[in-house]
Amino acid sequence: MALRKKAPLLLRAHDGNAEAWMPLMRQANNHHVALANWYNFTWRPIYGDACAEPTRLSLLRQLALTARQRTRRLTLAPVPDEDGSATQIAAAFAGAGWIVDRTECDENHYLRLNGRSFDEYWQTRPGQLKNTVKRKGKKNIVSTRVEREFSEQSWSDYERIYARSWKPHEGSPEFLKQLAQQESLAGTLRLGLAYIDGKPVAAQFWTVENGVALIHKLAHDERYLDASPGTLLSVALFQHVIDIDKVEEIDFGTGSDAYKRDWMESVRPRFRLDMFWPHHVANWPLIARLHLRHLRRKAA
Repeated sequence: MALRKKAPLLLRAHDGNAEAWMPLMRQANNHHVALANWYNFTWRPIYGDACAEPTRLSLLRQLALTARQRTRRLTLAPVPDEDGSATQIAAAFAGAGWIVDRTECDENHYLRLNGRSFDEYWQTRPGQLKNTVKRKGKKNIVSTRVEREFSEQSWSDYERIYARSWKPHEGSPEFLKQLAQQESLAGTLRLGLAYIDGKPVAAQFWTVENGVALIHKLAHDERYLDASPGTLLSVALFQHVIDIDKVEEIDFGTGSDAYKRDWMESVRPRFRLDMFWPHHVANWPLIARLHLRHLRRKAA
């Protein structure tokens, strides 16, 4: 994976029994970024069990002061803010003297069930989606299953489907396979597979943990698009995690794909925080450009 080539930096702060860590990696020229890659749904600091809200703010301020001694520039993404993470990090670093630029870098589509069954949820879906599922399902061409345990054969089917889909080359297939194996051992794997005449045609990789279903990967073989195997497989997985796993939330990860709106009901932003230590000369041109950009925004 690309992360193996990056030098890690783990910043730590503590206040009594409370601890916080900021996992980073070196990008270049004393510029550090969040220890994350394209598989991350979010990035945020890691807090110990004893961290109440006021203590977290104190720990973030410590991390901001420590960072001044270790790096000249930090870029953190994708940071959520529904829990206050982006706001708190930006405030702590600005308070410690950093120049902070906060921008929205992505969005996350998600669904809160609020106690609904699958049938109750399905009644609220767009008519075109429900009609597609009804028409295609009646033909009984596509068979689906949801697996909770890892098997080499099923994973081979997943990889075959992905290779024949519209998706770009997988960034780290071995990492993804190891993740599926670990999630299987933990009991959180939900691997959906669809078949036509015994041939694998669609696959989705989900996990379920702490009342939340996370949709990591989905793909279908373009040659069988007319049968809508991906849509029918989505129905099977939504039904499984809602009625069997009893999840409270389904998270579709990052991305603005239009089809996500058919399945999800809410969207929330993900943020990028660019933070520059102003006493480092290499940051001065970057800070100047940042100020110019802000001036243009105000003038527009």
